[in-house]
Amino acid sequence: MHFDQLLEQAAKIGQSDKIEQSALTMQFPENWCQGRTAFGGLSAALLYQAIRGKVNNDRRLLSLSTNFVGPLLADTPFSLYVEVLREGKNSTQVLAKAIQNEQVAVIVQACFAKNRESAINVPVTKSLGLSPVNERYTLPFIKGQMPEFFQHVDLCPQQGAMPFTGADTSHLGGWMRLKHTPETITEAHVIALTDAWPPTLLQMFKQPGPASSMSWYLEFVQSPNLTPGEWLGFEAITHHSKDGYGLEDGCIWSQSGELIALTRQTVAVFD
Repeated sequence: MHFDQLLEQAAKIGQSDKIEQSALTMQFPENWCQGRTAFGGLSAALLYQAIRGKVNNDRRLLSLSTNFVGPLLADTPFSLYVEVLREGKNSTQVLAKAIQNEQVAVIVQACFAKNRESAINVPVTKSLGLSPVNERYTLPFIKGQMPEFFQHVDLCPQQGAMPFTGADTSHLGGWMRLKHTPETITEAHVIALTDAWPPTLLQMFKQPGPASSMSWYLEFVQSPNLTPGEWLGFEAITHHSKDGYGLEDGCIWSQSGELIALTRQTVAVFD
């Protein structure tokens, strides 16, 4: 099942009224999993897509905060519940939950706003540090050695090292896109792709071990204006790790070098 097919199901739930929504469920196949749970980028994107149907189109996504509360299991129905917390003159705050087996699995809070006239204009000071894409170095999917969801994405790394190689650095970067080219690239696609990269700390592990995203925050600098099939750039680094928890942040770029979004997450490591 392609990513856009799953988005369509989430959108239908988001567009339903409250009475219908309580009776609507969806599910995803095992090949979208990371370990025993849904790939985090997928679950966050599905909740965002359900939210989008509740918000006026003149308001763009500013930020998305995601907490992974528990596992979201494959081939098992779950519900998406959306609540508009407040809709003001310029901004809208929305809360959404993925609930499976009567347990909350994922929570997302999103902030949308209208663009407004302002005399304050601070240009982006960051710049893309990646070299042009060389598709020869795109990682192949190796079943049993990579998360199942990896068969749906292309990653072309340029910075950092592979997981579990005992690297001395914690930076990570490269290019990313979905294998199945969507008709348009929306915020939902950016959300999913951003989480396709392993935590930056995994490359420092000397042997295979688990790591789990606990909370994840995305801020969109601008709405994506991208060509279907275009690669997105990803650059991230760990700022701090101690007592089993790491904090990493990074940037998401268009292929032409425009900053699209900023990302930050807290990762639990079990080394």
